[in-house]
Amino acid sequence: MSEPQTTTWLLPWVSPDGKTCFLVSDGKGEGGFSRVADRVETVQLDMAYGLLDHAAGMLGDSKVPEQELRFLGCQLSAALRDVCRLAESVRAPVGVGVGDGVGVGVGVRWL
Repeated sequence: MSEPQTTTWLLPWVSPDGKTCFLVSDGKGEGGFSRVADRVETVQLDMAYGLLDHAAGMLGDSKVPEQELRFLGCQLSAALRDVCRLAESVRAPVGVGVGDGVGVGVGVRWL
């Protein structure tokens, strides 16, 4: 009898202490965490596109205060980090198997 096939996917968020999160599933992608991850990805992309539009307007205005530009830079950096994490998550399932010594929390693993 063979063991059930598990697949590990990189999630579009990190744990509260900044560790990368993974979803360990049966590979069907039909669970609650998969749907939550899909919604988070949609929000992250929408926010990134919105920030890009906002940045275009701000960067074209020579009267924008330095503090606002610095804040914009921080927000753009965070959005880029999210988008990079999304790009990594769609490449392929991550090869972390059950019992690899990674932390587990409510169906999610983090390294």
